[in-house]
Amino acid sequence: MTDRATDAPAEPVPGAGRPAPGEGLNELVAMVARLRAPGGCPWDAEQTHESLVRYLVEECWELIDAIESGDRSEMIEELGDVLYQVFFHADIAAHTPGEDFDVDDVARHMTAKMVSRHPHVFGDREAATAADVVAFWEDLKATEKPHRTSVLDGVPQGMPALALAEKVLDKAEKVGVAPETSGLAATDAATEAELGDQLLAIVVTARERGLDAERALRGALRGFQDRVREAESLPPVE
Repeated sequence: MTDRATDAPAEPVPGAGRPAPGEGLNELVAMVARLRAPGGCPWDAEQTHESLVRYLVEECWELIDAIESGDRSEMIEELGDVLYQVFFHADIAAHTPGEDFDVDDVARHMTAKMVSRHPHVFGDREAATAADVVAFWEDLKATEKPHRTSVLDGVPQGMPALALAEKVLDKAEKVGVAPETSGLAATDAATEAELGDQLLAIVVTARERGLDAERALRGALRGFQDRVREAESLPPVE
């Protein structure tokens, strides 16, 4: 009599045929190390944190393009390019006196940071909604970075002007400071598409008049951030 159990096809093993988790990361670490080691690539060996900044920025924007296009293969490639930059910087640090950290140190620091930022997952704090999480993140950041004296501290000024404007306005709202927009035309856009058309029209008009829209918005933001810091320095109203 045939044992039907032994004749039955084996159940597929989850993950069978795929590399072990983390194997690809280890291969990438080894590859970066070889490129920068004696006998490797002269260009890679000469790079510094500073010289790689332009490439990191470019790779991030290319990743954004891939995300917005929804192309899976492009996302894999561009995520890899951004990841490569992280590993590249970590290898430079590992061989730079006074820095002496590697990608494992980076990963461990990030893990510890995320655990600290999610006490509702790893601790006893409760957060039923995403809004609850956002509400206490600022408190956590203040505890982690006590040297910061303004809500604007830590806002990267190198961000594109529109993204910087969104960030600054969000921070300013937390201390009750709003931009002075009286007398200025407000957008009547009801959708992002309409808003995009109106923003494009503003840039077109600025260009025709010889004005730099990016620089103009940055200038306005510098003035507004000065107002925010001034408001923060005033004694609280009782």
